[in-house]
Amino acid sequence: MSSPRRSVLAMAVLSMLSEEPMHAYRMQQLIKERHKDEVVNVAQRNSVYQTIERLLRDGLIEVAATERAENRPERTTYRLTAPGATTLTRWLREMVAEPAREFPEFPAALAFLPSLDSGDALDALRTRIASLERQLAGLDAGLAESGTVLPRLFLVEDEYRRAVVAAELDYVRSLADDVAGGDLRW
Repeated sequence: MSSPRRSVLAMAVLSMLSEEPMHAYRMQQLIKERHKDEVVNVAQRNSVYQTIERLLRDGLIEVAATERAENRPERTTYRLTAPGATTLTRWLREMVAEPAREFPEFPAALAFLPSLDSGDALDALRTRIASLERQLAGLDAGLAESGTVLPRLFLVEDEYRRAVVAAELDYVRSLADDVAGGDLRW
């Protein structure tokens, strides 16, 4: 049998269930309440249910209970299985240890930057700079506020995101300066 397919959302579901059995809606709520939706895409509730179905098929989770409250839809509570706990640990180790080959939009856009004229490119870079500055300020404010109530262990993904945004901001500023100054021409 093949190894279960790893995904960020599947890892998040397994992690939620490592705390306690819960239903899909509760998992999605917790991810949002804890602001983990900044790193895990749960915008589409259906994707959570599809992930749960896949984890069920793979034997990584199981149904703990099915309930029906008056005038409410049936609610299924899931729990982590022993193979699910093992898989969660393996996935987390791999995700932390091994850089993934990801394909974000910005590097792809940079690869095709010559398709814009230099004025359009400079305008777009300056717009991105303003957006990155807002993101950085928001991350700084969030870290300062959260740091007063949460241990650092629960903020490391925000620290990482802040470092990445700061590095990108430095790079984009430098690139915009090179375009504006004529050091980068096409």
